[in-house]
Formats: sequence, structure tokens, C-alpha cells
Amino acid sequence: MKVIHITSSIDESAGGPSRSVTQTCEEVSKLGVDITIITKRSKKALKVNTSSRLKLSYQSFVSLLFTGIHFSKKNVDIIHLQHVWSPYIHLMASVAQKNEVPYVISIRGMLEPWIMQRNPLKKKLGLLLYQRNDLKRASVLHATCEMEMNTLRKLGFTNPIAVIPNGINLSLVPSPKESFERKRIIFLSRIHKKKGIELLLDAWKLVDTADWELLIAGEGKQSYEQELKERITQHKLVNVQFVGSKYYAEKWDFIRSGDVFVLPSYSENFGIVVAEALAMGVPVITTKDTPWQELETHQCGWWIELNTQNLSNALTVAMSQSPEQLKAMGLRGRKLIQENYDIRAVAKHMVELYNWIEGKQEQPEFISLE
Repeated sequence: MKVIHITSSIDESAGGPSRSVTQTCEEVSKLGVDITIITKRSKKALKVNTSSRLKLSYQSFVSLLFTGIHFSKKNVDIIHLQHVWSPYIHLMASVAQKNEVPYVISIRGMLEPWIMQRNPLKKKLGLLLYQRNDLKRASVLHATCEMEMNTLRKLGFTNPIAVIPNGINLSLVPSPKESFERKRIIFLSRIHKKKGIELLLDAWKLVDTADWELLIAGEGKQSYEQELKERITQHKLVNVQFVGSKYYAEKWDFIRSGDVFVLPSYSENFGIVVAEALAMGVPVITTKDTPWQELETHQCGWWIELNTQNLSNALTVAMSQSPEQLKAMGLRGRKLIQENYDIRAVAKHMVELYNWIEGKQEQPEFISLE
């Protein structure tokens, strides 16, 4: 089977989707699927472990147009599109439709209410002109959680929907955190309004931080980061520091350095960094705008309605835990990831999805037809 994956970026700055797309493709290729990832060039592209079954092709919009003309059922079984809204992705949806190649669209959280409320007129126009048609004609829509599937149904899409979470390559996760004596809260994600950093700073102001510190890691627009730093100064916040971007080994070392991880996001269809923190054995605070109810059911963190007071309360409770309690929570979180989010299981589901589209197997239980 040959599958073409189209994604507009695998740059480090693109966040979780870049990692999940490339790592999932690597694992799927190990199961015997021939995959080509097609994407645009970028300054800090993630490393992809190519092989005889996994190829990487950097193409501009124009070169993709000429490449796509030759895609047909004779040489491609499935086209898998990552993200929506991008002209790069729309181009290949049009090619798939014209050449009658079945295609999958991974939504990647781009139709969630918070996202749709940003530039709403532009989004409505995009849906009207091309995006709704591209989605309606997809063989399958891929959601990473039930929350995202429900959003798609509310928007009126009746396609089959495959609910397959992102996975963690546990072989890349270093030894988990052992000591919880540092009294450090950490944030690691893009520096973006969606991530709720303003609320985090406001909540920090309400907390008796004592000798705890808050470290904020990530990259984004310099102007926005400067706004946040000015907020720290204006509110006379103490023990708060921006520490820049963290990738690869530095990322894991940073996560391990934290006693509690916080992601107060307004919208996440998954939140791969939550899974990474749990895999490292660090308890997590995140919001009910993310699909992480398991933090409560597995007693490995706090899952809250997002507002300043709730976030302040969660931080206060987290900082009141003993090192032994935090370690026990971290161990439960690590077990959760090992049992439910191993990337090898995710890759197996993806192959089952492709086989079902090709009529080679019965409908998997993770595909909803209603």
C-alpha cells in the first residue's frame, strides 16, 4: 500500500502536529506501508528517519501542483491530508477529487470553537468557498479525540470519523522524573494566545508562591512574548521566567526539571506535550478545553474549567502536595501513557483505517459512521 501524507510544515515551531505526523508516519512505515511525506521547506524542520518505506519530499506550492497531477489510483492508494485551511492542503484535496484517489483529512483541532471564533468571517468564507466541500468529500475524517468528533458532527459532517489519538514514542522518552524537591511549575508550548499564558500569569499573582518558581518555555512572536514580559513587570510577579524554546534532549530535561506541568489552553484537540509530561512522570494541570479527563480518572493531575480563579486554585493544591504525593501522581500518569498512548498502537490503528478504506478489512471499532 502506498500513502502520500501532505502537511504544510514539519518545522519545530509548528508544535505538536509536526512531531505527531512525522513520528506516526515512521511507525506506520515499519508496518509495511510505503509512505511519502510531502511538505514545504522550513528553517528548522524536524529530523525524519527516512527508510526504504518512508520518504520525505520538500515541495513548494507550484512544484506540488505539477507532482499532484500525476497522482492516481494506479500509483497512490490513499492521500492523507494533515490540517485544514491551508491552500497547500486544499490543492491536494482538489487533486484527489479530480483523480478519484480516496483521501483522509486529519483536522488537528482547526475546527474547534475557539479557533473558529478567530477571524470568523474569513473562516466562514473559507468554508463556503472550498473547505466544507473538501471535508465532505473525504473518505474519512480523522479526529484525535471524541471531543473533536463531536465538533465535526455539530458542524454537520456525516463522513465516517476515525478517532485515533496522537501517540508517544516511548523509546524516545528518557528515564522518568524521580525527585520532586525543586518546587518548580513549568509551561512548555508555543507562545500563543491560545495557550492561556495571560491567565496563567494572572493566576500566579493570586497564589502564595512562597519558594516555588514558574518557568515558561516555547517560542512565538517576539511582540507577544514582550507583551507577556511587560505583564509580569506591571503586576510585579516574582519567580517567573521565560527560558526560550526547548527541543530534543533539552525538552526532556526541561520537562523532568518540573514538579508540575501546566497547560492552561483555550483549545487543544490533543495536546501532545501533556502526554509527554505524563510520560516523563510529571503531574499535569490542564483545562476542560483539552481531551484530558483521564487526569482525573487516573489521578495524575487536574482537569479544570478555564478561568483565573480555577487555575489559581489548582496551582495552590498542586503546590501543597508532598514530594511523595507528586511522585505517585507522576507514576500513575506514566502508566496511563504506556497503556493507552504508545505510538505503536496508534500506528496499528492507522494501518487498520487505511485497510478499511481499501476494503481489505471489517470496520474497526474506532470508526464512527453516525
